[in-house]
Amino acid sequence: MVHFVGAGPGAPDLITLRGAELVKQADIIIYAGSLVNPEILALARPDCRVYNSAEMTLEQVLAVMEGASNADIVRLHTGDPCLYGAIREQMDALDKLGIPWDDTPGVSSFCGAAAALGAEFTLPGVSQSVIITRMAGRTPVPERESLEQMAQHGASMAVFLSAGLLEEVQASLLRGAYTADTPAAIVYKATWPEERIIRCTAGTLAAAGAEAGIRKTAMILVGGFLSGSYERSKLYDPAFTTEYRRGVEP
Repeated sequence: MVHFVGAGPGAPDLITLRGAELVKQADIIIYAGSLVNPEILALARPDCRVYNSAEMTLEQVLAVMEGASNADIVRLHTGDPCLYGAIREQMDALDKLGIPWDDTPGVSSFCGAAAALGAEFTLPGVSQSVIITRMAGRTPVPERESLEQMAQHGASMAVFLSAGLLEEVQASLLRGAYTADTPAAIVYKATWPEERIIRCTAGTLAAAGAEAGIRKTAMILVGGFLSGSYERSKLYDPAFTTEYRRGVEP
């Protein structure tokens, strides 16, 4: 059995209880290189075989899985594996091999970054949508999903895998609905001990990242949700009627 497990954004206590138990019980762990905190691997049994998938191809990963199909195997991905985890190709291959699998979600780094900033992506009167995307680089994105196209919405945005392309990211954002003064932030290794927060604007993103020496392992957040202006939530407004209480006009 292969268990795909989200390790969370970095802090070892942000893996789910289910994920931690699977790691403790695993015969084999295949983990996503330097992106997974070694403290999580310390949960493994002493006799557990551990492989670093950063040094492996898909075929090599599958060969380990096929060669130990009767074992409990944990495929440990960073954050939540449904985002940029390349899990679909593994699941499809396992289906063809007749090897059962399941999927345990994790806390994504975009959630960890928001927590580090004390931010809420969906502020009333500001934005009710979150765009999760990346800048095209060595890995392309569909033309209709270019960062410039996504930026036309002006919604809250979390940009993955793009810390090494900050000049391109900044230019694309400014060709969209964001202005040079739109609040932005770069969060390096959110929830790790070495976490760093660089607050800036869409217009100073590249300069701020360069000054801080940020080139990888960082989340870029941009949008009005990072400002101090928003409307009060209707959910807890005393005048707003819900299923559980009747609103009372002041």
